[in-house]
Amino acid sequence: MLENKRIIVTGAARGMGEATVIAYVSAGAQVVAMDINDEAGAAVVAAANEQGPGQATYQHVDIADKGSVVAAFDEAADHLGGLDALAHPAAIQAGADPSRVSVDDWDQMFAVNVRGTMLTNQAAYHHMKTSGGGSIINFGSISGQRAEPGAAAYSAAKGAVHSWTRSSAAAWGRDKIRVNAILPAMATPMYLEAMALMTEAQSDASYWMNHQSISLGEKYGDPLTDLGPVMVFFASDASRFITGQLIPVDGGQTNTR
Repeated sequence: MLENKRIIVTGAARGMGEATVIAYVSAGAQVVAMDINDEAGAAVVAAANEQGPGQATYQHVDIADKGSVVAAFDEAADHLGGLDALAHPAAIQAGADPSRVSVDDWDQMFAVNVRGTMLTNQAAYHHMKTSGGGSIINFGSISGQRAEPGAAAYSAAKGAVHSWTRSSAAAWGRDKIRVNAILPAMATPMYLEAMALMTEAQSDASYWMNHQSISLGEKYGDPLTDLGPVMVFFASDASRFITGQLIPVDGGQTNTR
């Protein structure tokens, strides 16, 4: 489905980024996987290449740094011979009550999650415009759509990603560039690590806030089997008439209960 597609994936070292790299290579794409964790990122690429039939290479990037993003995307596009799609799962998450959010915490959250989205999207746009169009797939969150008193900065940052996605989709459609955002509920390593650290009371609260509303089984999805095919679809020409959308991939968490 993605034969000859030239794709960049950020946050590729684990979790949803790792699953996306594997899904794209399995669908025949040529992929440049990017992360700040070089050892883990290179290992993901090696594992994906063992499966094929596509091919992946690894490229270091700091998505919060403009110079790093521009250089990495220029090198990737040169290696690929152009750019057809960007999948941008890279993000950080942290919890804090609004009264306890520090300036440093706020700035870091927005530097990675919002500035990182802006910089990677802009870099992708310039290469896709030259290539005649493409697909940008950002990552939002249900946290950007509802009150999150325990993760106020993260919620605000993801809300900003949603607005950016819709605005850039409206601006870049004339260049045949689609911009959408996936709102996932996936059992990633980061999620599982956070759950393991919770007290019984915190775990119960998480169930009623997050899991109980997932009508398809009351549990988070598997990144490979539940997210991977969606990512393939949005990188493919089959999604050519979809843009500016926030797409929940969450088993019904957002809307059904």
